[in-house]
Amino acid sequence: MNDILYVTAGLGYPVIVAADCWQQLPMYLKQLGLSGRVHIVSDQHLQIIAKALQEMCGERSTLLLLPGGESSKDSATLMTIYDHLLTARVERSDIVVAFGGGVIGDVAGYAAATIVRGIACIQMPTTLLAMVDSAVGGKTGINHPLGKNMIGAFHQPRLVLADVNLLNTLPARELAAGWAEAIKHGVIRDVQLFTDLANADPLRAFFDAALVRRAVSVKVDVVNIDEREQAERMLLNYGHTVGHALEQLLGYGVLLHGEAIAIGMQVEAHLAYTLGLCDDQLITRQTAILRRYGLPTEIPGGVAVDQLIDVMHRDKKVQAGALRWALPRTIGHAEITRNVPVSTVKNLLTMLIPTG
Repeated sequence: MNDILYVTAGLGYPVIVAADCWQQLPMYLKQLGLSGRVHIVSDQHLQIIAKALQEMCGERSTLLLLPGGESSKDSATLMTIYDHLLTARVERSDIVVAFGGGVIGDVAGYAAATIVRGIACIQMPTTLLAMVDSAVGGKTGINHPLGKNMIGAFHQPRLVLADVNLLNTLPARELAAGWAEAIKHGVIRDVQLFTDLANADPLRAFFDAALVRRAVSVKVDVVNIDEREQAERMLLNYGHTVGHALEQLLGYGVLLHGEAIAIGMQVEAHLAYTLGLCDDQLITRQTAILRRYGLPTEIPGGVAVDQLIDVMHRDKKVQAGALRWALPRTIGHAEITRNVPVSTVKNLLTMLIPTG
Protein backbone atom coordinates (compact mmCIF):
# COMPACT_ATOMS: atom_id res chain seq x y z
CA MET A 1 0.00 0.00 0.00
CA ASN A 2 1.25 3.49 -0.81
CA ASP A 3 0.33 4.78 2.66
CA ILE A 4 2.93 2.57 4.37
CA LEU A 5 6.47 3.80 5.05
CA TYR A 6 9.05 1.50 6.57
CA VAL A 7 11.73 2.14 9.19
CA THR A 8 14.61 -0.32 9.11
CA ALA A 9 15.96 0.52 12.59
CA GLY A 10 15.45 -1.90 15.46
CA LEU A 11 13.36 -4.86 14.38
CA GLY A 12 12.04 -2.77 11.49
CA TYR A 13 8.51 -1.41 11.55
CA PRO A 14 5.79 0.07 9.36
CA VAL A 15 4.71 3.70 9.62
CA ILE A 16 1.12 4.07 8.45
CA VAL A 17 -0.31 7.53 7.78
CA ALA A 18 -3.91 7.34 6.62
CA ALA A 19 -7.50 8.30 7.40
CA ASP A 20 -9.66 6.13 9.68
CA CYS A 21 -6.90 3.66 10.53
CA TRP A 22 -6.91 3.76 14.35
CA GLN A 23 -9.61 1.10 14.52
CA GLN A 24 -7.29 -1.33 12.73
CA LEU A 25 -4.87 -1.65 15.66
CA PRO A 26 -5.99 -5.21 16.63
CA MET A 27 -5.44 -6.37 13.05
CA TYR A 28 -1.93 -4.92 12.98
CA LEU A 29 -1.07 -6.46 16.35
CA LYS A 30 -2.04 -9.84 14.95
CA GLN A 31 0.00 -9.27 11.78
CA LEU A 32 3.06 -8.36 13.87
CA GLY A 33 2.67 -11.44 16.04
CA LEU A 34 2.13 -9.39 19.20
CA SER A 35 -0.21 -11.46 21.32
CA GLY A 36 0.45 -10.18 24.85
CA ARG A 37 -1.79 -7.90 26.87
CA VAL A 38 -2.19 -4.37 25.57
CA HIS A 39 -1.62 -1.45 27.96
CA ILE A 40 -2.96 1.77 26.46
CA VAL A 41 -1.46 4.99 27.82
CA SER A 42 -3.50 7.92 26.57
CA ASP A 43 -4.05 11.62 26.91
CA GLN A 44 -7.12 12.13 29.10
CA HIS A 45 -8.64 14.43 26.46
CA LEU A 46 -8.95 11.36 24.23
CA GLN A 47 -10.86 9.39 26.85
CA ILE A 48 -13.82 8.40 24.68
CA ILE A 49 -11.72 7.17 21.77
CA ALA A 50 -9.18 5.55 24.13
CA LYS A 51 -11.93 3.55 25.82
CA ALA A 52 -13.21 2.42 22.43
CA LEU A 53 -9.67 1.38 21.52
CA GLN A 54 -9.39 -0.58 24.76
CA GLU A 55 -12.66 -2.38 24.02
CA MET A 56 -11.32 -3.37 20.59
CA CYS A 57 -8.17 -4.81 22.20
CA GLY A 58 -10.13 -7.15 24.46
CA GLU A 59 -10.99 -7.57 28.09
CA ARG A 60 -7.40 -8.23 29.20
CA SER A 61 -6.23 -4.81 27.97
CA THR A 62 -5.71 -1.91 30.37
CA LEU A 63 -6.08 1.87 30.05
CA LEU A 64 -4.23 4.66 31.82
CA LEU A 65 -5.35 8.24 31.19
CA LEU A 66 -2.84 11.02 31.82
CA PRO A 67 -2.74 14.80 31.45
CA GLY A 68 -1.08 15.87 28.22
CA GLY A 69 1.26 18.81 27.83
CA GLU A 70 4.96 19.33 28.43
CA SER A 71 4.52 19.63 32.21
CA SER A 72 3.59 15.92 32.28
CA LYS A 73 6.88 14.86 30.71
CA ASP A 74 8.55 14.24 34.04
CA SER A 75 9.62 11.56 36.50
CA ALA A 76 6.31 11.71 38.38
CA THR A 77 4.34 10.81 35.24
CA LEU A 78 6.83 8.09 34.41
CA MET A 79 6.39 6.62 37.89
CA THR A 80 2.61 6.69 37.44
CA ILE A 81 2.98 4.57 34.31
CA TYR A 82 5.34 2.18 36.08
CA ASP A 83 2.85 1.83 38.95
CA HIS A 84 0.04 1.08 36.50
CA LEU A 85 2.03 -1.53 34.60
CA LEU A 86 3.41 -3.26 37.68
CA THR A 87 -0.01 -3.34 39.34
CA ALA A 88 -1.30 -5.02 36.16
CA ARG A 89 1.56 -7.56 36.50
CA VAL A 90 3.17 -6.60 33.24
CA GLU A 91 5.07 -9.32 31.38
CA ARG A 92 7.73 -9.10 28.69
CA SER A 93 5.27 -10.26 26.05
CA ASP A 94 2.97 -7.29 26.75
CA ILE A 95 2.64 -4.16 24.63
CA VAL A 96 2.43 -0.48 25.54
CA VAL A 97 0.30 1.61 23.17
CA ALA A 98 1.10 5.31 23.36
CA PHE A 99 -2.09 7.06 22.22
CA GLY A 100 -1.75 10.83 22.23
CA GLY A 101 0.63 13.65 21.45
CA GLY A 102 4.40 13.83 21.63
CA VAL A 103 4.57 13.95 25.41
CA ILE A 104 2.50 10.79 25.81
CA GLY A 105 4.55 9.09 23.11
CA ASP A 106 7.87 10.05 24.70
CA VAL A 107 7.08 9.17 28.30
CA ALA A 108 5.05 6.01 27.55
CA GLY A 109 7.76 4.93 25.10
CA TYR A 110 10.40 5.39 27.80
CA ALA A 111 8.31 3.36 30.23
CA ALA A 112 8.09 0.58 27.62
CA ALA A 113 11.86 0.78 27.06
CA THR A 114 12.66 0.30 30.73
CA ILE A 115 9.89 -1.72 32.41
CA VAL A 116 11.02 -5.33 32.93
CA ARG A 117 14.02 -4.31 30.80
CA GLY A 118 11.92 -3.49 27.77
CA ILE A 119 8.64 -4.45 26.13
CA ALA A 120 7.07 -3.71 22.76
CA CYS A 121 5.66 -0.27 22.09
CA ILE A 122 3.13 0.93 19.51
CA GLN A 123 3.07 4.65 18.76
CA MET A 124 -0.36 6.06 17.86
CA PRO A 125 0.22 9.81 17.51
CA THR A 126 -2.85 12.04 17.59
CA THR A 127 -1.19 15.43 17.08
CA LEU A 128 0.40 16.66 13.88
CA LEU A 129 3.70 17.35 15.63
CA ALA A 130 3.90 13.79 16.94
CA MET A 131 2.94 12.33 13.56
CA VAL A 132 5.59 14.13 11.54
CA ASP A 133 8.34 13.92 14.12
CA SER A 134 8.39 12.45 17.61
CA ALA A 135 6.47 9.19 17.04
CA VAL A 136 9.03 8.02 14.46
CA GLY A 137 12.62 7.15 15.27
CA GLY A 138 12.55 5.62 18.73
CA LYS A 139 13.56 8.62 20.83
CA THR A 140 11.84 8.30 24.19
CA GLY A 141 12.36 10.11 27.47
CA ILE A 142 11.47 12.77 29.99
CA ASN A 143 12.63 16.25 30.86
CA HIS A 144 14.88 17.20 33.75
CA PRO A 145 14.82 20.60 35.48
CA LEU A 146 18.28 21.23 34.02
CA GLY A 147 17.43 20.25 30.45
CA LYS A 148 14.79 19.08 28.00
CA ASN A 149 14.85 15.40 26.96
CA MET A 150 18.02 14.79 28.97
CA ILE A 151 16.82 11.42 30.36
CA GLY A 152 15.73 8.77 27.89
CA ALA A 153 16.56 5.87 25.63
CA PHE A 154 16.34 4.83 22.00
CA HIS A 155 13.47 2.33 21.87
CA GLN A 156 12.09 1.78 18.40
CA PRO A 157 8.34 1.05 18.24
CA ARG A 158 6.96 -2.01 16.48
CA LEU A 159 4.41 0.11 14.62
CA VAL A 160 3.47 3.75 14.10
CA LEU A 161 -0.22 4.16 13.31
CA ALA A 162 -1.15 7.77 12.50
CA ASP A 163 -4.77 8.57 11.72
CA VAL A 164 -5.03 12.06 10.19
CA ASN A 165 -8.75 12.23 10.96
CA LEU A 166 -7.90 12.42 14.66
CA LEU A 167 -6.37 15.82 13.94
CA ASN A 168 -9.92 17.16 13.72
CA THR A 169 -9.98 17.25 17.52
CA LEU A 170 -7.04 19.67 17.80
CA PRO A 171 -7.33 23.42 18.38
CA ALA A 172 -5.80 25.69 15.76
CA ARG A 173 -2.77 26.51 17.90
CA GLU A 174 -1.86 22.82 18.29
CA LEU A 175 -2.19 22.25 14.53
CA ALA A 176 0.06 25.22 13.79
CA ALA A 177 2.65 23.89 16.22
CA GLY A 178 2.70 20.60 14.31
CA TRP A 179 3.36 22.28 10.99
CA ALA A 180 6.59 23.74 12.39
CA GLU A 181 8.27 20.32 12.26
CA ALA A 182 6.92 19.66 8.75
CA ILE A 183 8.26 23.02 7.53
CA LYS A 184 11.58 22.22 9.19
CA HIS A 185 11.74 18.98 7.19
CA GLY A 186 11.25 20.97 4.01
CA VAL A 187 13.98 23.47 4.87
CA ILE A 188 16.63 20.90 5.75
CA ARG A 189 15.95 18.18 3.19
CA ASP A 190 12.97 18.47 0.82
CA VAL A 191 12.51 21.62 -1.26
CA GLN A 192 9.39 20.18 -2.94
CA LEU A 193 7.77 19.57 0.45
CA PHE A 194 8.55 23.17 1.38
CA THR A 195 6.96 24.37 -1.87
CA ASP A 196 3.89 22.17 -1.44
CA LEU A 197 3.39 23.43 2.12
CA ALA A 198 3.82 27.03 0.96
CA ASN A 199 1.09 26.52 -1.66
CA ALA A 200 -1.31 24.53 0.55
CA ASP A 201 -4.25 25.94 2.48
CA PRO A 202 -3.11 25.87 6.14
CA LEU A 203 -6.70 25.38 7.31
CA ARG A 204 -7.16 22.22 5.26
CA ALA A 205 -3.67 20.80 4.76
CA PHE A 206 -3.94 18.46 7.73
CA PHE A 207 -6.78 16.61 5.93
CA ASP A 208 -4.29 15.72 3.19
CA ALA A 209 -2.87 12.35 4.28
CA ALA A 210 -0.45 12.38 1.34
CA LEU A 211 1.03 15.73 2.44
CA VAL A 212 1.38 14.62 6.06
CA ARG A 213 2.91 11.32 4.88
CA ARG A 214 5.38 13.28 2.75
CA ALA A 215 6.53 15.18 5.84
CA VAL A 216 6.79 11.93 7.82
CA SER A 217 8.85 10.34 5.04
CA VAL A 218 11.68 12.84 5.61
CA LYS A 219 11.98 11.66 9.22
CA VAL A 220 11.80 8.01 8.14
CA ASP A 221 14.55 8.49 5.55
CA VAL A 222 16.87 10.21 8.02
CA VAL A 223 16.31 7.61 10.75
CA ASN A 224 17.05 4.84 8.26
CA ILE A 225 20.41 6.48 7.53
CA ASP A 226 21.34 7.35 11.11
CA GLU A 227 19.30 5.69 13.86
CA ARG A 228 21.24 7.02 16.86
CA GLU A 229 21.96 10.58 15.80
CA GLN A 230 25.65 10.29 15.05
CA ALA A 231 25.57 12.31 11.84
CA GLU A 232 22.64 12.80 9.42
CA ARG A 233 19.95 12.69 12.09
CA MET A 234 21.46 15.71 13.80
CA LEU A 235 20.06 17.79 10.94
CA LEU A 236 16.59 17.21 12.40
CA ASN A 237 17.70 19.42 15.30
CA TYR A 238 17.38 22.53 13.14
CA GLY A 239 15.61 25.09 15.31
CA HIS A 240 15.86 22.89 18.39
CA THR A 241 19.02 24.28 19.98
CA VAL A 242 17.42 27.66 20.53
CA GLY A 243 13.87 26.26 20.71
CA HIS A 244 14.55 23.80 23.53
CA ALA A 245 16.39 26.48 25.50
CA LEU A 246 13.44 28.87 25.15
CA GLU A 247 11.01 26.19 26.34
CA GLN A 248 13.04 25.56 29.45
CA LEU A 249 13.85 29.19 30.19
CA LEU A 250 10.28 30.47 29.79
CA GLY A 251 8.76 27.47 31.57
CA TYR A 252 7.34 24.40 29.85
CA GLY A 253 3.93 25.17 28.40
CA VAL A 254 4.39 28.91 27.84
CA LEU A 255 5.35 28.11 24.27
CA LEU A 256 4.15 24.95 22.56
CA HIS A 257 7.04 22.85 21.31
CA GLY A 258 6.37 23.69 17.67
CA GLU A 259 6.15 27.40 18.47
CA ALA A 260 9.53 27.28 20.18
CA ILE A 261 11.01 25.39 17.23
CA ALA A 262 9.63 27.96 14.77
CA ILE A 263 11.35 30.74 16.70
CA GLY A 264 14.49 28.62 16.92
CA MET A 265 14.46 28.11 13.14
CA GLN A 266 14.32 31.85 12.63
CA VAL A 267 17.23 32.51 14.97
CA GLU A 268 19.30 29.71 13.46
CA ALA A 269 18.53 30.88 9.90
CA HIS A 270 19.80 34.33 10.91
CA LEU A 271 22.90 32.62 12.35
CA ALA A 272 23.47 30.82 9.06
CA TYR A 273 23.17 34.14 7.21
CA THR A 274 25.55 35.85 9.66
CA LEU A 275 28.10 33.10 9.03
CA GLY A 276 27.73 33.51 5.25
CA LEU A 277 26.16 30.06 4.80
CA CYS A 278 22.89 31.20 3.18
CA ASP A 279 21.37 34.26 1.55
CA ASP A 280 18.70 36.50 3.02
CA GLN A 281 16.07 35.04 0.67
CA LEU A 282 16.10 31.88 2.75
CA ILE A 283 15.14 33.91 5.81
CA THR A 284 12.45 35.75 3.84
CA ARG A 285 10.88 32.55 2.50
CA GLN A 286 11.05 30.79 5.84
CA THR A 287 9.51 33.76 7.66
CA ALA A 288 6.65 33.88 5.17
CA ILE A 289 5.74 30.19 5.46
CA LEU A 290 5.96 30.14 9.26
CA ARG A 291 3.66 33.15 9.49
CA ARG A 292 1.33 31.64 6.90
CA TYR A 293 0.84 28.68 9.23
CA GLY A 294 0.26 30.91 12.24
CA LEU A 295 3.61 30.36 13.93
CA PRO A 296 5.65 32.90 15.90
CA THR A 297 8.90 34.13 14.38
CA GLU A 298 10.39 36.33 17.12
CA ILE A 299 11.91 35.66 20.53
CA PRO A 300 9.60 36.93 23.30
CA GLY A 301 10.79 40.06 25.06
CA GLY A 302 12.46 39.83 28.43
CA VAL A 303 14.63 36.79 27.66
CA ALA A 304 18.14 37.28 29.03
CA VAL A 305 20.83 36.58 26.43
CA ASP A 306 23.36 35.12 28.86
CA GLN A 307 20.78 32.82 30.40
CA LEU A 308 19.65 31.62 26.99
CA ILE A 309 23.24 30.85 25.97
CA ASP A 310 23.88 29.04 29.24
CA VAL A 311 20.83 26.80 28.77
CA MET A 312 21.79 26.10 25.15
CA HIS A 313 25.17 24.81 26.31
CA ARG A 314 23.47 22.11 28.38
CA ASP A 315 22.06 20.69 25.16
CA LYS A 316 22.67 17.04 24.19
CA LYS A 317 24.37 18.22 20.99
CA VAL A 318 27.25 19.81 22.91
CA GLN A 319 30.56 18.07 22.20
CA ALA A 320 33.75 19.00 24.05
CA GLY A 321 31.91 22.02 25.44
CA ALA A 322 30.96 23.38 22.01
CA LEU A 323 27.58 23.37 20.30
CA ARG A 324 27.04 21.64 16.98
CA TRP A 325 24.49 23.53 14.90
CA ALA A 326 22.23 22.23 12.13
CA LEU A 327 22.15 25.21 9.76
CA PRO A 328 20.51 25.65 6.34
CA ARG A 329 22.47 26.46 3.19
CA THR A 330 19.50 26.61 0.83
CA ILE A 331 15.86 25.56 1.09
CA GLY A 332 16.10 21.78 0.99
CA HIS A 333 19.67 21.44 2.24
CA ALA A 334 21.33 21.86 5.65
CA GLU A 335 24.65 20.85 7.16
CA ILE A 336 26.14 20.44 10.62
CA THR A 337 28.30 23.41 11.58
CA ARG A 338 30.87 23.33 14.37
CA ASN A 339 33.09 25.89 16.07
CA VAL A 340 30.65 28.78 15.88
CA PRO A 341 32.06 31.50 18.19
CA VAL A 342 29.89 32.10 21.25
CA SER A 343 30.46 35.82 20.73
CA THR A 344 28.77 35.57 17.31
CA VAL A 345 25.74 33.88 18.83
CA LYS A 346 25.60 36.39 21.65
CA ASN A 347 25.74 39.39 19.31
CA LEU A 348 23.00 37.90 17.14
CA LEU A 349 20.70 37.19 20.09
CA THR A 350 21.29 40.69 21.43
CA MET A 351 20.03 42.08 18.11
CA LEU A 352 17.04 39.71 17.84
CA ILE A 353 15.65 39.81 21.39
CA PRO A 354 13.26 42.77 21.90
CA THR A 355 14.15 45.11 24.75
CA GLY A 356 11.67 46.68 27.13
